[in-house]
Amino acid sequence: MREGDRPSRSCLILSDFTASYKITAGGKRQIVSFGIAGDIPDLQSLHLKVVDISIGTLTPCRIGFITHDDLRDLCTRYPRIAAAFWRETLIEGAIFREWVTNVGRRNACNRMAHVRCELLVRLRAVGLVEGHVCTLPITQVEFADAMGITPVHANRVFKQMRTDGLIELSGDRLNIPDWEKLKQVGEFDPTCLHLEIDQAAA
Repeated sequence: MREGDRPSRSCLILSDFTASYKITAGGKRQIVSFGIAGDIPDLQSLHLKVVDISIGTLTPCRIGFITHDDLRDLCTRYPRIAAAFWRETLIEGAIFREWVTNVGRRNACNRMAHVRCELLVRLRAVGLVEGHVCTLPITQVEFADAMGITPVHANRVFKQMRTDGLIELSGDRLNIPDWEKLKQVGEFDPTCLHLEIDQAAA
């Protein structure tokens, strides 16, 4: 989906990862959110005729599509589904506020730690984390575009985080050896995700 489109359906991510992003006049990309399995990243298109972001896949994904007519019918017939969609948009707003704080006020290492914490908790909520290990095939360039830094700077941050024992990487596999330390560095509070999760694990 591209900015300016007028879609008649919304997409449900069934597997893997997407990104929502904006492109500046100079051609630079700013990623504003990552989508994971279970997300409907363009739910706003149900009520907003013209979309103001673009959405693309970061990996080969399985995507399901639901027409807006069917979504409206579901919301009318089942108010609890409508309430769940409304709650989802509110949580998305909370995540956006954290991302604005990231780009505006946190340094690069804090930003990277915060987004990795967010992704780990969200992936755990949909059963895609074992302990503090998950598959995270997001590249350094994509993280850089989400952090508002250059890929070279992102590479330095990755190296420093590994040196400091904050993350361990093996291909696409991410291990967090010290979860509490990573949360502290990222200034991460899982409350921002408003998930009913095991607080001991979060």
